[in-house]
Amino acid sequence: MITKATSLFIAILFFYVNSFAATTDTISIYSNAMHKSYKCSIFFPDDYSAQKSFPVVYLLNGYSGGYRDWINNKNLINCVDAYHIIVVCPDGGFSSWYFDSPKDSIWKFETYIAKEVPAYIDQHYHTIPDREHRGIVGLSMGGHGAMYLAIKHKDFFGTCASMSGGVDFTPFPDNWEIAKHLGKYEDNKELWEQNTVNYWSGFLKDKELAISFECGTDDFFINVNRALHQKLLSLKITHDYAERPGGHTWEYWTNAIQYEMLFFHNYFSRK
Repeated sequence: MITKATSLFIAILFFYVNSFAATTDTISIYSNAMHKSYKCSIFFPDDYSAQKSFPVVYLLNGYSGGYRDWINNKNLINCVDAYHIIVVCPDGGFSSWYFDSPKDSIWKFETYIAKEVPAYIDQHYHTIPDREHRGIVGLSMGGHGAMYLAIKHKDFFGTCASMSGGVDFTPFPDNWEIAKHLGKYEDNKELWEQNTVNYWSGFLKDKELAISFECGTDDFFINVNRALHQKLLSLKITHDYAERPGGHTWEYWTNAIQYEMLFFHNYFSRK
């Protein structure tokens, strides 16, 4: 039997839980490079206020995904509150792969995500606007994007992470509409290679970027992630790498986001 006192306790608990939880907002950010606005979801920790400044993590969607993919994910929301981090989910397009296309002058998702979106966020919200408090992560296509953009813009991002990332898409020449923006693989092999994480990882120096990446053992991207791990080991580039049971699924990513957000928290808090 539920007494009035019990009912009051439940009501107070419900109010408390819902009054002190991460909040979200949806905005549009215009791209001068692409002459178009894209929507963006932003997660704010429960203590967000004008009296404090916060680190920012940019969370990139996978192929066919979008800015709302994480909107009701409790694991992410709990991490936002626990680690006092702003998380920004820009819309990376259906098949952007987060590069500026050399074949299409208005396909500029590298410019948009690495420059235009952070500039807007730093201007309009209470962020700590330096690379030591700016990270980027993603899943699948977004995992590629996070590492690709961080390596190419390591003066801007201090840390990056990838979950099930397509860190080398050259073994998949007929997939995910990549050819629409780079041309057919057989005719543009060098161009394809030059737009992969695997290629850009060769320009890294040890400890100039805090790196974490992981992949499920049943994922079709497991071999390219293992290859990147071995390459970084051979180059003596410090990084975190993990494999866990799982496939290319939301069940895996919902679990993985907790590990990667902890990685970012430790990086932002290390001083």
